[in-house]
Amino acid sequence: MHDRVMGLRCLVVDDSPHFLAAACGLLEQQGITVAGVASTGAEALRQAADLGPDVVLMDIDLGGESGLELSRRLHDAGGSAAPPVILISTHPEEDYDELIAASPAIGFIPKISLSAAAIRDLLAPRTPRGR
Repeated sequence: MHDRVMGLRCLVVDDSPHFLAAACGLLEQQGITVAGVASTGAEALRQAADLGPDVVLMDIDLGGESGLELSRRLHDAGGSAAPPVILISTHPEEDYDELIAASPAIGFIPKISLSAAAIRDLLAPRTPRGR
C-alpha cells in the first residue's frame, strides 16, 4: 500500500519561531514537505489559500488567537476543498477534549509526539467503530 506521508505537503501554524524551526526540521527529515509556515490567523488563511497544502498543523493557542477558531475559519473558507487540520499543543489532549471534538479538525497530536507517523495515522481512513 502506498504510504500517504510520502509527498505530503504541510502548512505549520504556530506562534513560536523555535517550535516552527524544530517542527519543520523534524517533518522534512521524516519525508513531509513543509510548504509553508504561519504565525498568525491572517497568515495561515493566506498561506492555505496560496499553497493548497495537503494538511495543516494548527497550534491550539496562537498567542491571543484561537487555533480552534482559526481551524473553523479555514474550513469555512475552503469548503469541501479545505485541507484537513490537525490540532497541536504543548498541553495534553484531555485539556481540550470537548473543544477538539466540536471543531472541524480531524484530530490532535501533542507537540512532544509530533511525527510523520502520527500525521499518517490521523490521515489514514478510519475503520468505523461500533456504537
